[in-house]
Amino acid sequence: MAKTIMIIDDSASIRQVVNITLGKSGYVVIEAVDGKDAINKLNGQKIHLIICDVNMPNMDGITFLKELKQNAGYKFTPVIMLTTESQEAKMQEGKAAGAKAWVVKPFKPETMLTAIEKLILP
Repeated sequence: MAKTIMIIDDSASIRQVVNITLGKSGYVVIEAVDGKDAINKLNGQKIHLIICDVNMPNMDGITFLKELKQNAGYKFTPVIMLTTESQEAKMQEGKAAGAKAWVVKPFKPETMLTAIEKLILP
């Protein structure tokens, strides 16, 4: 059965690139435009991994991550932060909130797939 990955990014083009990359690798993809949209789309379904931007309107990625980790059903869901943020302080804030990996945009699809494969076993 295919693994499900949620992409959270306010950029439609980034969501599209990630969606195509993951789709070619056999993953099922759920898209959300910001943290609030993502929270609404969780609805108890099994999500194997989340890829989340940091800077978004309505609810940013770090706030989303903190809320996600409060939800018992998703407490152990791995999260990759995909962002333009490369400052060490922001990375530490993400790690403290529960991020498992940090990928800086622009990214190579192979880099993303490698990070995903390390976090979710086939």
